[in-house]
Amino acid sequence: MAAQPQPTSAMQVVLGAIQLPRNWRLGIGPILAAIVLAVIVLATVTAYLYVPHDPMSMNALERLKGPTETFWLGTDPYGRDLFSRVMVGGQVSLLIGIGAAIVSVFIGLMIGLVSGFFRLADAIIMRIMDALMAIPSILLAIALVALNGPSIWSVIFAITLPEIPRVVRLVRSVVLSAREEPYVEAAIALGSSMPKILWKHLMPNTLAPLIVQGTYICASAILTEAILSFLGAGVSTEIPTWGNIMAEGRLFFQIKPELIFWPGLMLSLCILSINLLGDTARDLLDPRLKKREA
Repeated sequence: MAAQPQPTSAMQVVLGAIQLPRNWRLGIGPILAAIVLAVIVLATVTAYLYVPHDPMSMNALERLKGPTETFWLGTDPYGRDLFSRVMVGGQVSLLIGIGAAIVSVFIGLMIGLVSGFFRLADAIIMRIMDALMAIPSILLAIALVALNGPSIWSVIFAITLPEIPRVVRLVRSVVLSAREEPYVEAAIALGSSMPKILWKHLMPNTLAPLIVQGTYICASAILTEAILSFLGAGVSTEIPTWGNIMAEGRLFFQIKPELIFWPGLMLSLCILSINLLGDTARDLLDPRLKKREA
């Protein structure tokens, strides 16, 4: 009798998926993206260790000043140091992006496993997911923030909820094909518990696409937070974020465009770097692309 294929662990799936083809070379784009993202994360996380001024301190006498030795990027309409606010503001923007990605991937994974494995639950769950996806994500986020009030956690919740259906559909599609594999059918025939089947046999198959999806959700969440803050429906204006800084500077754009340029530059570089790394992860983890290269 032929031996049945043994299920692999989650770590084995990921390590096996990222094996590089023989002729594969890492391009300059992903390397630059990794360097830029690492610099941005390190600079924002450690911002309070080196910024020259308190990002919340106002000085009416220093309003809209240009770059000086004291204020490296000038000041905003309230006399606050623009450099300090841009660096510290990245902490909140990254927190929202990473938090929304982790929460949406985790919740979407749980729901997607159940939806893909249990046919009766699938019909109910997917109709709910379809209803959520029918609502424009920005409008849903604005409504949720308005309902819960402007705070970091309400913004994370507002960004996460529209992303969950996309993760659920992704996990469900993987589980629908994986549950027909011989080792899953063997586990069912041997009487393995449902949690064990879901976590040990099915969940490892979803890790590779979830890693890629998580990078896109992180970039999208950072951008969505900036949009909400720019529209006045995001984090409280007292908290510096890249979106809030641009929102405060839009009225003075003609006389001091750097109020929008510098936070916008940081936002663009961060999102571009994450998306490039996400594309690279997709190329490494997608077996269909490997077959084409082979």
